[in-house]
Amino acid sequence: MGAWAMENQMGPSSLALVWVNPSLQPKPSHMAPARCNTMHRGLAIRSHLAVPGAAAYPMRILSKQLVPSLAQPYRCVSRLQHPFNTRIKAFQTPADHELPKNFEPSKEVDIYNWWESEGYSKLQGSATDAAPFVEEWESEGYFKPQDTATDATPFVLTMPPPNVTGKLHMGHAMFATIQDVMVRYARMNGRPTLWLPGTDHAGIATQTVVEKMMTKEGGPSRKEMGREAFTERVWEWKKEYGGFITNQLRRLGASCDWTRERFTLDDGLSAFVRLHSDGLVYRGSYMVNWSPTLMTAVSDLEVDYTEEAGFMFYFKYPIEGTDDYLPVASTRPETILGDTAVAVHPDDERYKHLVGKRCVVPCGGGRTVPIIADDYVDMEFGTGALKITPGHDPSDYEIGKRCNLETINIMNKDATLNENAGKKGGNLEAINIMNKDATLNENAGKVPRSQRSGEVIEPLSASVTAQRVPRSQRSGEVIEPIVSEQWFVRMKPLAEPALAAVADGTIKILPDRFERVYNNWLGNIKDWCVSRQLWWGHRIPVWYVFDSEADAEASEDKRSSKYVVARNDAEALIQAKAEHGEGVALRQEEDVLDTWFSSGLWPFSTLGWPNEEAADYKKFYPTQVMETGHDILFFWIVMETGHDILFFWVARMIMMGLHLTGKAPFETIYLHGLVRDDKGRKMSKSLGNVVDPLDVMADYGTDALRFTLATGTTVGQDVNLSMERVNANRSFTNKIWNAGKYVIQMLQRAHEANGKYVILMLQKADEGASASGGEWSRLASSDFSTPGAMEGLSLSERYIISMLHQITDEITDEVSERHDKMDYNAAGISTYNFFWDEFADWFIEVSKPRTYGSDAETAATTRAVLVYVLDRILRLLHPFMPYVTEEICEVDSLALSHFEVLKGIVRSVRNMRVEYNVEVGRKVGATIVVTDAATRASIESELAGMAILAEMDLTQLRVAKSVALWLTYLSMPPTPPPSSTYNPMS
Repeated sequence: MGAWAMENQMGPSSLALVWVNPSLQPKPSHMAPARCNTMHRGLAIRSHLAVPGAAAYPMRILSKQLVPSLAQPYRCVSRLQHPFNTRIKAFQTPADHELPKNFEPSKEVDIYNWWESEGYSKLQGSATDAAPFVEEWESEGYFKPQDTATDATPFVLTMPPPNVTGKLHMGHAMFATIQDVMVRYARMNGRPTLWLPGTDHAGIATQTVVEKMMTKEGGPSRKEMGREAFTERVWEWKKEYGGFITNQLRRLGASCDWTRERFTLDDGLSAFVRLHSDGLVYRGSYMVNWSPTLMTAVSDLEVDYTEEAGFMFYFKYPIEGTDDYLPVASTRPETILGDTAVAVHPDDERYKHLVGKRCVVPCGGGRTVPIIADDYVDMEFGTGALKITPGHDPSDYEIGKRCNLETINIMNKDATLNENAGKKGGNLEAINIMNKDATLNENAGKVPRSQRSGEVIEPLSASVTAQRVPRSQRSGEVIEPIVSEQWFVRMKPLAEPALAAVADGTIKILPDRFERVYNNWLGNIKDWCVSRQLWWGHRIPVWYVFDSEADAEASEDKRSSKYVVARNDAEALIQAKAEHGEGVALRQEEDVLDTWFSSGLWPFSTLGWPNEEAADYKKFYPTQVMETGHDILFFWIVMETGHDILFFWVARMIMMGLHLTGKAPFETIYLHGLVRDDKGRKMSKSLGNVVDPLDVMADYGTDALRFTLATGTTVGQDVNLSMERVNANRSFTNKIWNAGKYVIQMLQRAHEANGKYVILMLQKADEGASASGGEWSRLASSDFSTPGAMEGLSLSERYIISMLHQITDEITDEVSERHDKMDYNAAGISTYNFFWDEFADWFIEVSKPRTYGSDAETAATTRAVLVYVLDRILRLLHPFMPYVTEEICEVDSLALSHFEVLKGIVRSVRNMRVEYNVEVGRKVGATIVVTDAATRASIESELAGMAILAEMDLTQLRVAKSVALWLTYLSMPPTPPPSSTYNPMS
């Protein structure tokens, strides 16, 4: 607070100007020097103020055995270390703060903005420097991990990065809710907590979105623009639209450290060079999922298998040199021209005599293929004879490798037939049924026929059957399995340590039944295709080496048999010259890395890796060991995600983490279930049962949705989302709100019952006492957790406190229970039942005769119990329902910050009286400048008490909202005190 005094040239009495500057950091009253130079900075005081009786940091959340210290700041229930009894709403009348009947979800955005402006989740060594109150939480780092004492174990959580193109859906709502419960609980336990957010660059999805936008605008195509211009266009799109999904996560209440937000296309999120140097990367031909429309290989995770109606065709494969034939069934007659064998089961008596012979491929121009035996064949399926097309079926590809069969690729990149169909004795475009964008239903009644010769491939018969059709998640087209030359990562050397990490307990999977699924997938893992034929992504750091520029230009695909792997152009050229001589020409690989390759590095690359000396990496990468005394503390990450992506993402993070850092990237994998509709069906657009979480939050409130998702099921189980349950939890939200209103009203009655309360508290504080009288003292010092604290309380008061302690112990004190076991369903439901059944329905009703009665001492004791119990209930509920719990506390916390302003004003006036030798007893006038409207209203309501304490003339005591208005009122420039070092803004 800046303050200065001057002579009032308009009259005989001196005039003091007291300037309350909201841009300065608060100075707690019990720590203030004799002359207070620093005051309240507007509403932001809520996160910085240390007050006598305030709770400890760190402390065990709600543990009734621990006695908090008084030195650390608190922020409402957000830190679970505050005492409700320091947020007494005692300085404003009910008319000043008329509370709405129900909690208003419209306030949620403002509450979240306040959290970010206070820096709730940012890493900081102490309370942040004060700054003017703003509408953005992030500016103050309220979500940064607090850098506490060295014996506090950090809690680190990485957000599964949603696609930058994404829109919030119930899957996002589920993971964000569960993770937010985890991190809020950890913060409230005093642990340095880092929830690191980010988004996925989503190579295919993003490139597709931008290309569609460009087509709609009528501009040039991607290829017409060129790679560099197109990539720049995508970055522009990302800058404009890429923040939609993260803003929606904020709306859900996700308390991430948004200042650390990462993007999978950031520099450093690639380990291709390292893996290549370790002999784990190679270029080769292998079966991949191919998207004919997108013209790229796609990940298994980007392929959905749908059950669709189709046809089973039965064909004659003539036995070479006989009149006999082998009946073969197929749902894909368009691949006949790629057949290189027909397989039967070795135990099938029908066909044993044919094994080793050859049969003629229909429409193959007389081309013959061997008849082989293989255990893979199902004797009961179709005819029991299986056509083998290694170039266009994953299972056939594996049989082809086992039996050393030829692989024929008969398709172009757009899924039309290529020249190989003719080279092998067949005819180009020999089969009508070849358009994989059409279902077989559309071809009903058509007979396969050679378009060149007119030869009919007459099936024996055709029947309707159900088949699993692979379709692209992005375009909906049918995915074509083809053998393509791509870049691959050898997975078996990476999988073995990952299997061992789960087997020996280094990594724990919750629920443990998924260990079997994890082991099965890694035990049968195939090499990973990491190249994508896109422009949006991490370009593969491979440079092909040509003997000259002319050779490079003449190359059709810009590839050669010689290449180098390097981190940049300059390094590649040096390496190429060293290995292949001067005069070489280089062309970088056109393909980019699979998006999942970048996200596989997520837990450690986001913390500074590959720089293993980076501060965040050393402090927060989970398995680093720090020894403090005789204790060994593990820095650990919990990985929380849906069980449907256990293999594709989580397993890859484990493999990458173990290989690249030598440490498991997390200790615990928490797998939540899927969110289904109220009938248990998976939500899909085709069923019309998709529920938009943004609509639910707007209609019912975010807290109701969060509580429903967090308590709707146990770990790993799917959630059947019922709007009836959401509506019931909206009622629960309002029940909490009304209970808070009741307690606040009781505190207002205490203020109204003692008109001299404010003056008494000022006198106590001024005397250096810790407010040891009146209602404030009683509530500030009430602690019913100590032995004998409940003596003298009524039966109902002893009962509710005992029940509170029991439920608190059940949720927080047993390591194997509730939060520590990640049993959030039980933790939430236990608190719900206690609040509704015991506190709201019973104790509040029983308390009313005592609080409204004529016995002031009895009423005060009951109010203390109400505050004590409600405060701890709010702490228990806050991880699940942060908005309503925050709002209840915010209503109370204003009074505390405003009262600190009031005390500072009185001290400043008293100091100026001493400085200017104003005689004792002489009344002086003053103008108080308070820029914050709410604070100004509180000060105006207490002018009478301030006038008494600072010996000011009430008739000349004014409150202004700016220095300019005060100068206008004064109608003359201020005269500073006679000092060469005078600074009016100090």
